Amino acid sequence: MSTNLAIWGIIIYFILASVIAILSRRGDRSDMAGFFLGGRSMNGILSALSYSATTYSAFMMVGLAGLTYQGGVGALGFEIVYFTGVSLVILFGPRFWKAGKKYGYVSPSEMVGGRYESKTAAKAVSLVSCLFLIPYCAVQLAGVGYLLQGITNNAIPFTAGVVFATVMAILFSYTAGIRSVVWTDSLQAIIMIITSTIVVLMVFQGLGGFGQFFENLDTSRPDSLSVPGNGYFDFLTFLGLTLPWFFFSLSNPQVSQRLFMPSSLKGLRQMLIGFLIFGFIYTFVSVLWGFSAMQMFPDLETADLATPKLLSSELVPPILGVIVMVGILAAAVSTIDSIMLTLSSMFARDVYGNSKSKPGDRKQLKVAKMVIPLIAVLAFAFAELELNLIAVLSVAASSGLIVVVPAFFGTFFWKRGTAAGVITSVSVGAVLVLAIEFTGIKPLGLASGIWGLLVSTVIFIGVSLVTKVSLEKADAFMNIMKEKWNEERRAS
Repeated sequence: MSTNLAIWGIIIYFILASVIAILSRRGDRSDMAGFFLGGRSMNGILSALSYSATTYSAFMMVGLAGLTYQGGVGALGFEIVYFTGVSLVILFGPRFWKAGKKYGYVSPSEMVGGRYESKTAAKAVSLVSCLFLIPYCAVQLAGVGYLLQGITNNAIPFTAGVVFATVMAILFSYTAGIRSVVWTDSLQAIIMIITSTIVVLMVFQGLGGFGQFFENLDTSRPDSLSVPGNGYFDFLTFLGLTLPWFFFSLSNPQVSQRLFMPSSLKGLRQMLIGFLIFGFIYTFVSVLWGFSAMQMFPDLETADLATPKLLSSELVPPILGVIVMVGILAAAVSTIDSIMLTLSSMFARDVYGNSKSKPGDRKQLKVAKMVIPLIAVLAFAFAELELNLIAVLSVAASSGLIVVVPAFFGTFFWKRGTAAGVITSVSVGAVLVLAIEFTGIKPLGLASGIWGLLVSTVIFIGVSLVTKVSLEKADAFMNIMKEKWNEERRAS
């Protein structure tokens, strides 16, 4: 693929996505709910496409393909576990949506603070989210850098790709808030699923067909078709990678915040069904990309270059390769701007908004917009470290976020949970995960995510049992799905 062709593809995407973002500037964006939740009026189809594009970012086509290249079929099991974890949306989705409608919550951390009647609890969840999501945002930026660097044979440097993705994310975030993100997400989700599937079919044909494809793997790399295979996916490694991913839909606020956005429960169900269909297809496509690169480029220095090398190969027509490249780039930008919007809303609402001055909604929105570029700069600095294995780094970020999971379960399913339990479990759990990640020490051979979940759960339960609980708000959240349930089900 020529550099000029890649550049023209990027330019066309930039123009088209910018036009769509500008056209999405409708509705009231003058308050926090309007700017960050689209006025809680998103329909199911748009929500599904946006949810898919935000979740399946550079991690999938670059990260999961690279993880398959690195460790074989274990990567499929890793992603299937995430798929099963989406069942949490069935359990928590209607409750998030109902609580958001009833109390006007803008962020998941605000909801936690409301349930436990504690501004400090909201701040703790918000700050931990910022701590771990900025590196995850950087992972997406790095994905774009690796993609453009690999597909153009270094004609577009890593840093240039990272800068472009950062600028695009800031632009879309400011244009119309979440509305521009949702509409551009929808465009790129359609591009991603169609073109990536076509590429797989063409590669299959070029490598001798479906049967010959796996026969070649069985002959040249039989270890790639078994677990633990080459040893990368031993049981403890697999558990450490998959556990945080199982809780991804709940622990990652840029995803769970979208549960507040649909206009109705029907829209929420459509969002989930659409996402599951999209994800099922995209998961297998990404894994097959990794297997394809394994056969065509067996000696890559960096596993995350598997997708760029595949797209620039002779089996993929240049035009199609550029379209797929743009789809992956757009997906990464989608995740980046979603994270920037979510973190800025959490900081403005739960940290600045809970200060002694008690700023109003419009002041919170102003501060949130000021925070967006700061988050972008921090993510850019982290991405420039050029750390390897995007998939592993993504899981490391989720390992930190997993410490908020006990608090969310307590929000709706355990009346005895207390604010002190939330604050202590989240804080201690986050410090523990950071210590394990920085030192590289794994007590008993267990990864940071496993320890983070175990310790935060024990602390949350233990501290809650010995501290005072507010039963009135707890009862309200325990019964939130019973209130006017039949009326809202008919309305949806």
